[in-house]
Amino acid sequence: MLGVNEHPTEFPGLNEALVELTTRAAEILGANFVGAYLQGSFAVGDADVHSDVDFIIPTVEEITAEQEAGLREMHAEFPERDAYCAQHLEGSYPPAEELRTLEAAGRDWLYIDNGHKVMERSPHCNTAVVRRSLREFGVTLAGPAARSLIDEVGADDLRAGAVAAAAGNHAWLREDWNVLDNAWTQPYVVTTFCRILETLDSGRVTSKLEALLWGIDNLDPQWSGLIRQALDDRPDPWERTGKPA
Repeated sequence: MLGVNEHPTEFPGLNEALVELTTRAAEILGANFVGAYLQGSFAVGDADVHSDVDFIIPTVEEITAEQEAGLREMHAEFPERDAYCAQHLEGSYPPAEELRTLEAAGRDWLYIDNGHKVMERSPHCNTAVVRRSLREFGVTLAGPAARSLIDEVGADDLRAGAVAAAAGNHAWLREDWNVLDNAWTQPYVVTTFCRILETLDSGRVTSKLEALLWGIDNLDPQWSGLIRQALDDRPDPWERTGKPA
């Protein structure tokens, strides 16, 4: 019988959604289900009622076509719910063997993006940062401790991942600088680069709030005003999606 953590967060509505996600994913995957875990803000800290809900559900082997169809059907339902938390589930279904080490970093995993109804194949969660936050801070929804599934991720691995993330984000912005004319994108970019720079400096995984405060204290003072604006914009960022900056 599947043992599910019914109180993984301080938010009852989110807990209900996570119990449903875990239970239904386990039913769909059957013997292929390893466990379910929270990473991201709810693992490293500073999550609030508006945070996206980052999860990882490892599998014993590659997901079959039938299992994938079941997962796609399930994730198409969640954004239709009135509950905010159900609309902002985001995560991947990696084979446990690939999750364990960084040898498979960058490979595509079955992934659902925040607020989306259609799953895709993406390397979004296949990073050193996700592995480190999951191993060191992950919240177990069901299954063995996340620490037992992932080998240690060192500071140099995190710094290398941060360099790659900086290049990837810069390439994304260079494709069309107009994406910055968006009230959600601007503070997201500032926060993301603060996290990248702090990881390069400290070799650690940090929360969004911690990274912004670090940026104010440690980066050139010319950036302080911009970073404070990003800090002030943190409550309910999704309400501003698509609105002019």
